[in-house]
Amino acid sequence: MNSIKKVVLAYSGGLDTSAIVPWLKENYGCEVIAFVADVGQGAEELEGVEEKAIASGASECYVVDLKDEMVSDYIYPTLKTGSIYEGTYLLGTSMARPIIAKAQVEIARKVGADALSHGCTGKGNDQVRFESCFAALAPDLQVIAPWREWDLSSRESLLDYLAERNIPCSASATKIYSRDANAWHISHEGGELEDPWCQPSDQVWTWTNSPEQAPNEPEFVTLNVVEGEVVAVNGEQLKPYDCLVKLNDLASVHGVGRVDIVENRLVGMKSRGCYETPGGTVIMAALQAIDELVLDKASRKWKEVLGGEFSHLVYDGRWFTPLKDSILAGAEALSTVASGEVVLKLYKGQVTAVQKKSPNSLYSEDFATFGADDVYDQSHAEGFIRLFSLSSRISALAKK
Repeated sequence: MNSIKKVVLAYSGGLDTSAIVPWLKENYGCEVIAFVADVGQGAEELEGVEEKAIASGASECYVVDLKDEMVSDYIYPTLKTGSIYEGTYLLGTSMARPIIAKAQVEIARKVGADALSHGCTGKGNDQVRFESCFAALAPDLQVIAPWREWDLSSRESLLDYLAERNIPCSASATKIYSRDANAWHISHEGGELEDPWCQPSDQVWTWTNSPEQAPNEPEFVTLNVVEGEVVAVNGEQLKPYDCLVKLNDLASVHGVGRVDIVENRLVGMKSRGCYETPGGTVIMAALQAIDELVLDKASRKWKEVLGGEFSHLVYDGRWFTPLKDSILAGAEALSTVASGEVVLKLYKGQVTAVQKKSPNSLYSEDFATFGADDVYDQSHAEGFIRLFSLSSRISALAKK
C-alpha cells in the first residue's frame, strides 16, 4: 500500500467518490487527483464539481470535455454495427466507459500517477469495463477499487464517514434511484425497479414525456445519412454531437426512447433497468431504414452477426481489443453504401420511418410490383425452388 504516491480518481462529485477521496488518503497515504469526464451529463451535474473535489481532499481536479469525441469516435462507430444489447438496450453507459477510462489514463500519465481508482461496486459491470480498459492502456498502473476493499456498506455509513471528517456533501440518506447520464442516455436503477413486477412510477423517468403526456399531433423529422453517419437534421448540417443534442430535444417531447428491461450483467446476475435514449432511438431507426434499402440479404444477415457480437463486446468493456478493430472494419465496409434520406414520424412514444430513399437502393419497383412487368419471368422461380429445396427432397427420398 505504501508504494502508492499519487492516484487519479474517476470522480463524479456524488456520495461514493466524495468518500473515496479521503479514504484513499487515509488508507494509502497518497495524493489524490480528481478526474471528471464531461460526457454530456449536463451542466447541473458538473456545477461546482471542482470545488467539491478539493473540499473532499483532492489536490487537483481536472474536468475534461469528451462530448464530441464520445459521439464521433465511440457512438457513431457503434451505430454502424447496428448493436443493440439483448435486443433492447442501446448501450448508453457501456459506450461511455472506454473514452472515460482512456482520458483517465491520459491524466494519470500527465501528472505522473502510479495508480488509478474508481467508484464502481463489486456487483456491477462498470468495474470490469474500466479495469479492462486500464489493462489494455496502462497495465503498469495499479488499480484501487474501494468498494471491494472498504467496510462502508450503505449510504448511511458513507454519509457518517464524511460527517465525521467535516466534508460537505449534498447527498442524503433517502436517495431512491441510481442514475447514470450522458449525451446518449439516462439509466435508472434501484427503488421499486428492483422488483420486476412493479411498474415504474412517474418519478423514475426524468428526461422524456410519457406517451400520455406527449403531444397529440405527430412531428416529422428528416435525417440525412452519409456512409452510416447522420450528418444533418431537418436539412441543417451538424457535427455528430449536435445532431444528437437536437434529436434528444425533439424526441424527448414525444416520449420516444423509453425502455424497461431485465438484462444479464457480465458478472452473472440479472438486473432491471429503465433507460431513456430519445435521440439515439431516432438515429437507430433511420440507419435501419437505410439498411433496408441498400443491403442485400446476405449482407444484412452478416451485419446482424456483427451487431450481435459488437453489442456484447461493448457491454463487456472490450473496446481496446483487436476484436473491436475487426468488427468495426466489417461494419465500415457495409456502411460505404449506407447513404440516403429518411423521414421519421415521432408520435406517442414511437418513432417510425415513413419515407426513405438512397442513391444506392437495391429496391426496384419494376421487380417488386404486383402489377404487370417486363423484367421478371415468374416461370424461372420453379427451377430455383427445386434447387433450393433439393437437400430436403433427397432427405425425404432416403427415408422411404
